[in-house]
Amino acid sequence: MQVRDLKLSGLKVITPRLFQDERGFFFESYSEKLYLKLGVSFVQDNVSFSRQGTIRALHFQSDPGQDKLISCLSGKIWDVAVDIRPHSPTYMQWEAIFLDDQTHDQFFIPKGFAHGFCVLSPSALVQYKVSNPYNPNTERSIRWNDPSFKIAWPVTNPILSMRDQISPFYEEIQGVVDFRC
Repeated sequence: MQVRDLKLSGLKVITPRLFQDERGFFFESYSEKLYLKLGVSFVQDNVSFSRQGTIRALHFQSDPGQDKLISCLSGKIWDVAVDIRPHSPTYMQWEAIFLDDQTHDQFFIPKGFAHGFCVLSPSALVQYKVSNPYNPNTERSIRWNDPSFKIAWPVTNPILSMRDQISPFYEEIQGVVDFRC
């Protein structure tokens, strides 16, 4: 696996070594050894299936937070991470990458980032590995189109859950939500 650091500190793209022949392909999608070197251990896998034009965003777990490893198993997504670590030099900046079932790249997002994605293909099957179990008491979200971040989502009329439609703006939860993650 090849690990490449992105512009925002902690974000990484992991590109697996792909073995292809007339039968198809094979690749190692996860190596505990690699992530233990990075100081991360994953405890839960989640999978979502979404239609084209869906935006799932911007979600995070407050204290203790979750490191995430995002893979697009089928289809293509535009995946976004927003730095919400108050003492980070890249605080309130975002970065996005394309993930798909052709390159098999993965997006590593450490604690302290809000995460979301947009489905660009007719549908997408997305897997998330997370470092801490889901906890409804620390689950948080920020409005997908929050003007504080100016995210240039590649869709004009997104399909959104009710939760994503009414999530608070970031300025509404600053000082209220524990961002120690």
